[in-house]
Amino acid sequence: MNTFDLLKPVPGLRVLVSGAAAGIGAAIADAFVQADAQVYICDVNQQAVDRARERNPKLHAGVADVSIREQVDSVVDDARSRLGGLDILVNNAGIAGPTAGIEAIDPDDWERTIATNLNSQYYFLLRAVPLLKETSACPGIIAMSSVAGRLGYAFRTPYASTKWAIVGLVKSLAVELGPSNIRVNAILPGVVEGERMDKVIAARAESAGISFDEMKAQYLNKISLRRMVTVDDIAAMTLFLASPAGRNISGQAISVDGNVEYL
Repeated sequence: MNTFDLLKPVPGLRVLVSGAAAGIGAAIADAFVQADAQVYICDVNQQAVDRARERNPKLHAGVADVSIREQVDSVVDDARSRLGGLDILVNNAGIAGPTAGIEAIDPDDWERTIATNLNSQYYFLLRAVPLLKETSACPGIIAMSSVAGRLGYAFRTPYASTKWAIVGLVKSLAVELGPSNIRVNAILPGVVEGERMDKVIAARAESAGISFDEMKAQYLNKISLRRMVTVDDIAAMTLFLASPAGRNISGQAISVDGNVEYL
């Protein structure tokens, strides 16, 4: 096989991507479709899912609040039925959570962040791992963490807590599932261009009592390359980890962030 061919995912991979109607998840789903994979996405918003399918009719799709186990069970069952099995799970779904000092965070907001960002990963793993053990197509699990999963993040403690936990989950599962030939890795995006990041910056600016532009400049000054990353940067890393070139990469927390120095 040509060395460059190793960089391409094997055609026909069966892929499930959670939280994939927009943003990073949508870019990942579209990239897998372009790589001739069969892709199933889910998201919490029916209209967003419908728009995703209008944009890319090759997608299979379902609706789920990933913090609810029964809804995750439903979409995994549907994905298995439509795809005929599973080769790659991309545990991407997550929310930003509240921006506030620890003493000002509403307990319901804390619990919702934990449920959506962390518990959902377990719910998908619970159902997907048996399917991955049945395939010989270089099975893999890719979990979306964050640069906040390797650095402290003041005023974003629920979010950061879940992202650190995901790294621990990935490293533990890599050991557990390695004998079954299942690779498990985490991607840690940095400051990603887009509407969601704009909302985070706006909330942080309000909390700090400064303008949006001032807060954005602060974010960029913390990045060695002085630029944000794009959703396509994250999608490219996901494809690499799912390709034959990534067959011996497991248990890793890989930052795609331009080297964020601190938060």
